[in-house]
Amino acid sequence: MSDTIPTPTSPLSQSAPLRAYFKAHRDQDNYSDHFRLRIHRALSWLEKAEQTEDFDSQFIHLWIAFNAAYAREINGESKDRVNFNEFLLRICACDENQIIYHLVWKTFPQSIRLLMDNQYTFQPFWDWHNGNIDEKKYRQIEMRERERFLSALESQKTERILDTMFSRLYTVRNQILHGGATYNSRVNREQLRDSCRILQLLLPEMLRIMMKHHNEIDWGKPFYPVVQS
Repeated sequence: MSDTIPTPTSPLSQSAPLRAYFKAHRDQDNYSDHFRLRIHRALSWLEKAEQTEDFDSQFIHLWIAFNAAYAREINGESKDRVNFNEFLLRICACDENQIIYHLVWKTFPQSIRLLMDNQYTFQPFWDWHNGNIDEKKYRQIEMRERERFLSALESQKTERILDTMFSRLYTVRNQILHGGATYNSRVNREQLRDSCRILQLLLPEMLRIMMKHHNEIDWGKPFYPVVQS
């Protein structure tokens, strides 16, 4: 039995080879019950995202798949952010073949730049417009964020790029899931298109890394386990 997970040429057909690998290795490699549940849930939502054509629904399904992969006990939004930032660090640490690295630096650098240059995906922009901070404070935060991003680009720090990028994706997530956007609205097509493309390519590789390193890293207990009554 091969330990290599086939990588399809199309980003829209990733779940099938991943699910085949999962079924072949979950018993052979002694996946824990918690890990099996985590991967099973993530793959189910990734598969649904592949079957969805509109960006709004696709993004929701992709984000749930990401959530299923990383989520641990949730104690508010700040804890959730800490959880997925720690998850991204673990993924980068296990990326010995530099697959994530090449995706970030070779496959979609333009999509990342477009997302980072889009003020509507930057939460402090909305904090300013909602009156939580003044314009001067916003400009200071924006400048620090841009300097941090450029520094990460110059030093090719993949984990820092992912941290900054997923912060923007989290703002898109909040807009959609908290009713801050109209379904199929023209005003947010650009950021949703770029967000979906990034998640479509990154998520399958993250799941591949998790399955190959299921014993080396404690991926955590899902917060909502299956409970038999």
